[in-house]
Amino acid sequence: MNGGTMRERTAELLAIRAEVLEGNAQGTGQQHAKGKLTVRERIELLLDEGSFNEVEPLRRHRATGFGLEHKRPYTDGVVTGWGTVHGRTVFVYAHDFRIFGGALGEAHATKIHKIMDMALAAGAPLVSLNDGAGARIQEGVSALAGYGGIFERNTRASGVIPQISVMLGPCAGGAAYSPALTDFVFMVRETSQMFVTGPDVVKAVTGEEITQNGLGGADVHAEVSGVAHFAYDDEHSCLADVRFLLSLLPDNNRQVPPAVPASDPADRRCEALYDLVPTEGNRPYDMREAIEEIVDDGEHIEIHERWAVSVICTLARLDGQVVGIVANQPQSMAGVLDIHSSEKAARFVQFCDAFNIPLVTLVDVPGFLPGVGQEHGGLIRHGAKLLYAYCNATVPRIQVILRKAYGGAYIVMDSRSIGADLSYAWPSNEIAVMGAEGAANVVFRRQIAAADDPAAVRGQLVKEYQAELMHPYYAAERGLVDDVIDPSRTRGILISSLAMLREKHASLPVRKHGNPPV
Repeated sequence: MNGGTMRERTAELLAIRAEVLEGNAQGTGQQHAKGKLTVRERIELLLDEGSFNEVEPLRRHRATGFGLEHKRPYTDGVVTGWGTVHGRTVFVYAHDFRIFGGALGEAHATKIHKIMDMALAAGAPLVSLNDGAGARIQEGVSALAGYGGIFERNTRASGVIPQISVMLGPCAGGAAYSPALTDFVFMVRETSQMFVTGPDVVKAVTGEEITQNGLGGADVHAEVSGVAHFAYDDEHSCLADVRFLLSLLPDNNRQVPPAVPASDPADRRCEALYDLVPTEGNRPYDMREAIEEIVDDGEHIEIHERWAVSVICTLARLDGQVVGIVANQPQSMAGVLDIHSSEKAARFVQFCDAFNIPLVTLVDVPGFLPGVGQEHGGLIRHGAKLLYAYCNATVPRIQVILRKAYGGAYIVMDSRSIGADLSYAWPSNEIAVMGAEGAANVVFRRQIAAADDPAAVRGQLVKEYQAELMHPYYAAERGLVDDVIDPSRTRGILISSLAMLREKHASLPVRKHGNPPV
């Protein structure tokens, strides 16, 4: 419009804004038909009501060729801006599948780069709502360069602000690497997929036939690959848990996680623990029940709940303060550490350390998983990842040994020897190089072999070994644990210990960065 009054110009602006907000009506219907929400419906669910401030809603691409010059919709297929979650600032970018299938072009990428830069400058979390078809082929290498800029910013923001990727549609090719660089990946079953090469390429190269969900669906990545930390049946529950996770995280690495008033008494005794955890070391139990008994109101959010299930990694509160809990799960493979569980726990420990979240480690571990497959798969290298993560962590660290703590796995699970601030043990603890039977077979091998009744002699020697080296107070007598505690007082002791450690200050040697095992 040339000329015109301010009212007329404002009316024109409002008409354009209404067009931007309404979007493609046909595309909206198609999204809903697939069981998917539109981009703005998703943002409304994620952010506090009325808090969204959009950035560059009038942006349009300037590409030509292949008919693009005749199709220049506002937003260019991505909505960016900031709002609040529980009153705290959060930045967001969200693909609009109704426009170019959410494919990334130059203008689209520039918008994402800008909002990522703003999030880093403001020191606030970044959430991406992903529903795009990859690079915009018509724009050629400019689109690929756009992805490079996203990856570089993901890496620069790593450990500085929390980054959460929510997969609400397809994510193929190079686009899949951005979520992999972020802290948490959420996926929705049936509607979201992630893979570097799709089913058609897999079939052409290897001859294998597989569906999109079979190759890279939510359950595959939540249970098999470990790419996804969370999987949901619908977008509403998915975005609700994104909000809950954000409520437990600090805005950036210079802040501590937000504390809340606790209704659960700090000195509440947890007498249910007497019956939850059997004293017999070979009897399984669900460590989740023990965690729920200890933390505030039994509430926590488990990371990678369905992948590498012999170890539990979860965020919870103790007396209103956020803690990260790493725990062996005796219900799965007796709680052993293997390749995947070591990797899972290591990443979680590194995240908590980066964002000032104290660590509580609940130990009931018989050792590392033996086997040719594990050794050939690099168990030493992967186990060292967890060791490195704990040794490098400077946040408050408390170890609680519930039952078994054998061999190298005992050391790796945040023992005093690698820097835990405090180590407690229950009276059911067994800290040793290995189990009594295995140790007796090694130490008394000749004596057992020469006996008239090897079984009886073995049984007697096992009892002697247990009495001499594996009684509950052996480690406490040598200062390897700080105290043997009443299990029912675990909650209160953890709360008072964490309060004492709240102002802990520890520094690492000056260096560009470490070189952890990969």
